[in-house]
Amino acid sequence: MTDLTNLTLAAARDGLAKGDYTSVELTEAHIAAMASQRDLNAFITETPEKAIEMARASDAKRAKGDVGKMEGLPIAVKDLFCTEGVQTTAASHILEGFIPQYESTVTANLFGNGAVMLGKSNLDEFAMGSANVTSYFGNVINPWKAADGKNLVPGGSSGGSAAAVAGRMALAATGTDTGGSIRQPAAFCGIVGLKPTYGRCSRWGVVAFASSLDQAGPMTRSVRDAAIMLGAMAGHDPKDSTSAPMAVPDFEAALTGDIRGMKIGIPKEYRVDGMPDEIARLWDDGVAMLRDAGASVVDISLPHTKYALPTYYIVAPAEASSNLARYDGVRFGLREVAEGDSLDDLYMKTRAAGFGKEVQRRIMIGTYVLSAGYYDAYYNKALKVRRRIYEDFANAFGTVDAVLTPTAPSAAFAIGENQDDPVKMYLNDVFTVPASLAGLPGMSLPTGLSASGLPLGLQLIGKPFDEETVLRVGGVLESAAGFTAKPAGLEG
Repeated sequence: MTDLTNLTLAAARDGLAKGDYTSVELTEAHIAAMASQRDLNAFITETPEKAIEMARASDAKRAKGDVGKMEGLPIAVKDLFCTEGVQTTAASHILEGFIPQYESTVTANLFGNGAVMLGKSNLDEFAMGSANVTSYFGNVINPWKAADGKNLVPGGSSGGSAAAVAGRMALAATGTDTGGSIRQPAAFCGIVGLKPTYGRCSRWGVVAFASSLDQAGPMTRSVRDAAIMLGAMAGHDPKDSTSAPMAVPDFEAALTGDIRGMKIGIPKEYRVDGMPDEIARLWDDGVAMLRDAGASVVDISLPHTKYALPTYYIVAPAEASSNLARYDGVRFGLREVAEGDSLDDLYMKTRAAGFGKEVQRRIMIGTYVLSAGYYDAYYNKALKVRRRIYEDFANAFGTVDAVLTPTAPSAAFAIGENQDDPVKMYLNDVFTVPASLAGLPGMSLPTGLSASGLPLGLQLIGKPFDEETVLRVGGVLESAAGFTAKPAGLEG
């Protein structure tokens, strides 16, 4: 690996400003890194020619003094964001070959700020999964390896993005988070992942999973990088009715390094039965680091936490059932039909061939909970519990500035492990789902290694639209933890 692929976004930005290298040189180094690590299957579509073209244009802009927030920086784009003229699949057979004629708002913002697209990163099909094993285009492999040499899952659904950043194939990547799909893979791959407040980043042009939960965010190698990238992604979008009409703060300026006097909440309900000792120790270490930095630590209660996972797995599949009804074999994407088939046959055959098993499972669950006779018993009740979960957080934030929890209940596990047990897979999101249901900003950052040498992450949760505090506390925790470990072979 070259020195250029080991840079953070901030360091690469500063090097470009000083003229140490060009965007073309930076981009070529990452294209070479992508080519050398195709065995990880982090990308569905690589766009090297487009990347070089964008890098050349960026160098020309810089020569004229026109510099955006992400000028000349090569990134990966999760293949859930529609990209004009570039295949967008959501990792599903049903969308294979779909080439959008428009650009998602988030990618348009990034490219308008000078970012360079290296390619479209792999994910769980339609973002449904916690291990990146449901993609029609094959599973992603975590750049980190188990002590016995086994291949590990990168987490999901943004596993390709996480693997690309951890594997030094991209300086940063876009992700989306519905119930933990940015934060959990960030923890498994030893990087930083930030889910902004619902409404901070536009959902327009992002293939929908669950519309009241989906939120785009940055996946980076440092907290500062997350602040830089979020500033380039975010902003009000009139094309998205759920986009918040709020100004975008200078997130990087929030990294003051000073959290003296701040109050950090520790929710007792997150100490779940069977939590591994190393996760509990990691959490305790994080508490000590923040206390040493001058923050006060406050025990809080989020009493409805135990209902978060079942609530999520009613609300999210219900919305998925509604959103995925548009894939009918008529307007775009796959069409499975034989001569003489009826319209109903067309729908059924197309969906049976186009959707994978996990997507079909969630559509069936969602259709069931929305059906006559069950709507009130399941869906309406879930919405009421979701409100209680939000109120728990609102009450806690009356006394604390941020909340600290583990990100995931374990380190990355071997590919194939837990795969036949959907409930066990769903439990990977036990710590991330509550903040998603409440629409709150949450960030995972690596703070230690497991006994077997794999990265472990802690999660910071903030008040609505207070990403600045999450970043500020995260920057201090990052400095105190001093996490510098890299996957084997990338230590240079």
